[in-house]
Amino acid sequence: MKEYNISVGDGKITIIPDDLAEQAGGSIIVRSGDTVVLSTATMTGQARDDLDFFPLTVDFEEKSYAAGKILGSRYTRREGKPSDVAIITSRLIDRSIRPLFSDELKGKEVQVVATCLSWDGDNDADILALIASSTSLMISNIPFDGPVGAVRVGRKDGRLILNPTYKEREEADIDVIFAGVEDENGEIILNMIEGEFNEVEESVVLEAFSFAQESIKKICQVQREISQEIGKEKTPLVKKDNSEIEERLKELSYDRLLDAFNNKTKKEVNDLLAKIGEDLNDFLKENYPEAGTSIVSNFLDRESGKIIRDLVLKSDKRIDGRSTEQLRPLDARVALLPRTHGSALFARGQTKSLSIATLGSPGNHLLFEDMEETGEKRFMHHYNFPPYSVGEVKPMRGPSRRDIGHGMLVEKAITPVLPDFEDFPYTIRVVSEIMSSNGSTSMASTCAASLALMDAGVKIKRAVAGISIGIILDQESGDYKLLTDIQGLEDYHGGMDFKAAGTSEGLTAIQMDVKIRGINNKMFSEALERSKKSRLEILEKMRSVIAQPREEISPYAPRVITMQIDPEKIREVIGPGGKMINEIINATGAAIDIKDCGTIFVSSEDKDAAQKAVNWIKDITREVKVGEIFKGKVKRIMDFGA
Repeated sequence: MKEYNISVGDGKITIIPDDLAEQAGGSIIVRSGDTVVLSTATMTGQARDDLDFFPLTVDFEEKSYAAGKILGSRYTRREGKPSDVAIITSRLIDRSIRPLFSDELKGKEVQVVATCLSWDGDNDADILALIASSTSLMISNIPFDGPVGAVRVGRKDGRLILNPTYKEREEADIDVIFAGVEDENGEIILNMIEGEFNEVEESVVLEAFSFAQESIKKICQVQREISQEIGKEKTPLVKKDNSEIEERLKELSYDRLLDAFNNKTKKEVNDLLAKIGEDLNDFLKENYPEAGTSIVSNFLDRESGKIIRDLVLKSDKRIDGRSTEQLRPLDARVALLPRTHGSALFARGQTKSLSIATLGSPGNHLLFEDMEETGEKRFMHHYNFPPYSVGEVKPMRGPSRRDIGHGMLVEKAITPVLPDFEDFPYTIRVVSEIMSSNGSTSMASTCAASLALMDAGVKIKRAVAGISIGIILDQESGDYKLLTDIQGLEDYHGGMDFKAAGTSEGLTAIQMDVKIRGINNKMFSEALERSKKSRLEILEKMRSVIAQPREEISPYAPRVITMQIDPEKIREVIGPGGKMINEIINATGAAIDIKDCGTIFVSSEDKDAAQKAVNWIKDITREVKVGEIFKGKVKRIMDFGA
């Protein structure tokens, strides 16, 4: 079987067509070093009439055998639910390929499965999985307007690196993935970004994208070559001609739709659209009983988007009356909850995030085990999106992929400003509860989480804020306008969701996905500039509420005392079978965590109890010196002393 090699930086990516999964629509293997990923793409034969959306499913599968490990619980030595890393990778692929499917695929189920078969500890499987997924779609029978190319860019000591290894990423001040497609001129345009940064200037991110473009282009060109050589014939798209019905629907609803999007709140818009939909469905049943049930929803979806886009491009008007650069009204508060360690509410318009910070002992850290590594985390951010936040009634069944993705984005945004463990030896958990949602809840959570940490007395370097920038694009003319602080409908009907978070000193995280084909360099640069301006405005509002972390942590948070002993004396503190350490814990109520290097952390909400435990440990481990006097009961007199 012919192999296709692509040089990327100091490494090589090999794309290998194969027939391992010969019954899938498309199957491909991509390799870099000894990391190997198989991707398959499959589409159902018959469209489902009950679906008025495109049901795309993307799954990235981590296999412990790929890393030569046997993971899982003691009684279930096999893979279970996907790890957070696997979910983030699935979303990474999904966000890159989803914009490149035709609207005519509504109701056609497509599944992309990327499986890591081998992992070498140097080359991350996520980039390979994205490339493999795009290539498997290119050679399949599935209509797909790709290919997508992707690379990771790192920067160490001022030098940009393509597809850095894990070790290089640990030492880098940027770690960003760019995915892109070719435009009609063969130039690379961005359609997905996922990046974390150590407070860098926007110019650094632009430079990183320029550095990545040539490699993305090579990856796209090789995929086209493979598709031309071995690609299957694409399944023809069948479009039902509903033009006559839709023209009648437009006559009945156009003026009402214009009114619905004229300076209305989210609830007002939703109520008006629901009423228009009911009336149009009644008309359809009476006059076109043979028509499918999805005609009205598809019509309203398409016509609403067109009206929103025309209002912005032709009249420079937004649904709620704001200018294109205007933020919604801001509100920020701290110390809302009396017994939590830190709390804050941040609101932009109808989007409200309540974040709660909790401090724990070092022993409260999260232990994790996945294909890539086994380790511990001292900072966690969790995001919850309850149905009441959008006025809905739904079952609550644990965090969704979206919840996990948004939680991780905020975690990335805040991590660079956290104090070192040596200076602040606490486990830190922040939970963001979305109280009300109307666009960009993840960036509101970034602001709220930052405020909650300061309210809890966590000595973060600087406050972190985030904002989302959207775009309205006329596909025919190329005219476009950026929208600052997009709300829900502008996100849904717009072309881009560009989330950027950072401090007054620079960027800490970016996440971008699009509904159009992609954005060019000029759009990217303008989005970065616009996000910086808004971020600084939001930071000013946050500073007016709490300018710096509180001097003292909450009285309800545990006090952690750090002490150092001779590692040889650890066994004396623990005692036979843990007898001594358990006696100290039971008597004082303090939590005690001991490191192999001899560092001991004593934690307790009662400061006196913590100090009692510390003194006890000091007495056990102290070096007795000549001349010291001790008070104690003499039990026996021996020939060498008492």
